[in-house]
Formats: sequence, C-alpha cells, structure tokens
Amino acid sequence: MSEHAEPRKRLDLEPDTVERDLIKLVLTVVELLRQLMERQALRRVDEGDLSEEQEERIGLTLMLLDDRMTELRDRYGLRPEDLNLDLGPLGPLLPRE
Repeated sequence: MSEHAEPRKRLDLEPDTVERDLIKLVLTVVELLRQLMERQALRRVDEGDLSEEQEERIGLTLMLLDDRMTELRDRYGLRPEDLNLDLGPLGPLLPRE
C-alpha cells in the first residue's frame, strides 16, 4: 500500500443497527404495498365494484395492518416518516399523507 493511499473505510455492522435497518427496509416495502392496496380499495369502492361485505372485510384488514405496522414501528423506535425513503431527484418513495 502506498503512503498516500487513503485508509480503507470500515463498514460499521453493529447487530442492533443491522437489524433496525433491515426492519426499516421491510416496513418501508410493506407500507408502500399497504398504501397501494388502500388506494386500489378506495377506487373499487368509489366505482361500486365491491359488495358491502367485501368493503367491510377490506376495511378491517387495512385497519389491522395499520395497527400492526404501528406496533412494529414503535418496537424499533421508528416514526412513519422514517419509512419514506428519499429517492433524490425523484422525490420521496411514499406520498406524504
């Protein structure tokens, strides 16, 4: 190695950090899918494509998923805005609600 070469930067892989970052990534993907499903369900309700029973079942499912997401975010010390990845010039991954 040359005297003028920069020292190699070490990757900091603390077990707690790795787990939290992985959970953050997984929850971000789940939140993206949850929002897409919610918009699709609202569109179908507006178009009258669903029976009353289907509307209730979808509503309950989305509420339970939202509750579970809140529990998991709280467990790992994440806020809803922590799941919104900045895609640079493309803007945020998730629409701001």
